[in-house]
Amino acid sequence: MIPSESSEKMNPPSFDIKAFVQSLPESPGVYRMLDMRDEIIYVGKARNLKKRVSSYFSRSDGSPKTRALVTHIDHIEITTTHTETEALILENNLIKQHKPRYNVLLRDDKSYPYIFLSTQQEYPRLSLQRGARKQKGRYFGPYPNAGAVRETLNMLQKLFQIRQCEDSFFSNRSRPCLQYQIKRCSAPCTQLITTEAYSDDVRHAAMFLEGKNRSVIDELVEKMDLAAEQLAYEKAAQYRDQIAALRVMQEKQYVSNGTGNIDVISAVTQNGVACVEVFYIRDGHNLGNKSFFPQHIHKASAAEVLAAFLPQFYLAKEGATEIPSQVIINHKLDDIELLQGVLSSKAGRQVAMSHRVRAERSRWLAMATANAEQNLARYINTKSNTMQRFIALQEALQLDTIPQRMECFDISHTSGEQTVASCVVFNHEGALKSDYRRFNIEGITGGDDYAAMNQALMRRYTRLKEGEGRLPDILFVDGGKGQVREAEKVLEELQVSGIHLIGVAKGCARKAGEETLYISAAGREIHLPADSTALHLIQQIRDEAHRFAITGHRARRAKAQKTSVLEGIPGVGAKRRRQLLQQFGGLQGVSRAGVEDLASIKGISSELAQRIYDIFHAGN
Repeated sequence: MIPSESSEKMNPPSFDIKAFVQSLPESPGVYRMLDMRDEIIYVGKARNLKKRVSSYFSRSDGSPKTRALVTHIDHIEITTTHTETEALILENNLIKQHKPRYNVLLRDDKSYPYIFLSTQQEYPRLSLQRGARKQKGRYFGPYPNAGAVRETLNMLQKLFQIRQCEDSFFSNRSRPCLQYQIKRCSAPCTQLITTEAYSDDVRHAAMFLEGKNRSVIDELVEKMDLAAEQLAYEKAAQYRDQIAALRVMQEKQYVSNGTGNIDVISAVTQNGVACVEVFYIRDGHNLGNKSFFPQHIHKASAAEVLAAFLPQFYLAKEGATEIPSQVIINHKLDDIELLQGVLSSKAGRQVAMSHRVRAERSRWLAMATANAEQNLARYINTKSNTMQRFIALQEALQLDTIPQRMECFDISHTSGEQTVASCVVFNHEGALKSDYRRFNIEGITGGDDYAAMNQALMRRYTRLKEGEGRLPDILFVDGGKGQVREAEKVLEELQVSGIHLIGVAKGCARKAGEETLYISAAGREIHLPADSTALHLIQQIRDEAHRFAITGHRARRAKAQKTSVLEGIPGVGAKRRRQLLQQFGGLQGVSRAGVEDLASIKGISSELAQRIYDIFHAGN
């Protein structure tokens, strides 16, 4: 569908509104309103260009938005099209290209995450996939965000133990990795599972992703009964545990008895700010939801925001498979039949759109509206501080979505002694202190910050992989390329993916505002301006991690200083410790004393004196 190139442009001083409107055709098309700087400030579509454009200059239209728009119009350009459908598509493309001030604008999230199953391999792999789906295999999704994918992948690891490691990691193993030890993988890399058994696990995982939980459970019940009949009780117990876990997951995720793909979309506005909430229902499962906060001029109604949101949300997508069979919305739209026809044409099948729903679907819509209202209230309350910084960070790091959770690690010690690592956690509400963790580092060379970082990250993310918490969207480490490399090693060993890893290194003068950010995935360095709100958020997280590490280190050092080495010597009680310290003027005097000097103290035998002497001179 190509719009006809029947285009007109009117420039002042010859721009006569009445004459211009009279010259317009009564046919479908797109109009572009421009200001004195020749910048497009609004793009609209029309079934009848003459009627639609003339309405902007009618006294009967008292909309504040329209009045503000008209005062900035310098000239208007039009493009006629053969059909209204062509006008809708052209309007969407122009809005994406020019981002006019008076249009409702949606951030273009091109790459929605999928779960990819590499079915062409002997031992298929499950992984998170963004962008073009060019690899041969099966794709499940789209999911609303990477967090939903990671949660599902973690669930699948527990249930079916399908490998998620990179092929390079998989092909070079001579022994099972940590994933096998914590029962998250069946170790096909070392043939600890047969190809047939692994294929069954892969098939069950695919069925689970398709929403066929009951069929999977039925198969596992048959296998459990057969194993019990053959007296293979350990195997039967494994099937029993799988069935129990599947039933729990089914209760947690199941939405209704129906099948099919449905998007439930609700738009709300408050104080000139809009929120659009999208719930993704796929094969009878709720895959989660995603919040959008479109930019728009104040006074736009929720219905206007929704009407502008839908074409940008669906027509901007690369693959027609991302358009569901049904879309449920919370407002009646004038052009719903047109949009429904366009989406059906793009998807190659019927797409139904409705705002009047009953029973289960009405509960979904109510749930989406309630979430939209809650998220909008939260957004407005935090917009001036934390949320604004998160949005700025998303733009600075060019992330697809606003990060939900961030962690930062720092190391503190004194000359390599009493090393402590800290982990602080931030979300949209600020510091999440209940999730803070400290790690007393042991068994490393004093002052080896790389080894300390490695140990802290390994301990932290091993626990998270075992289900003792949530993985972050961004992982900051206080340091440069060396610390980033250590973090990369740990994440690869634990097969943790989907986390943005960033090193925060101070400048040469170690002044705030001169930090260098090392982006692991891109292999590049960036410097943010000193007045950047994104940098301020990073500094806040880094400084909090530093404070938490120093506090822990000082507490550990104070405890060590209060604990005398004499307390660990058998036969030296409180009374003898007091005698030794009094006779030799303190612990340093005791450490310098010889065996004979120590034995001269009442109650200390030659054997005990030798033992005390050896404690202080063990390294000599």
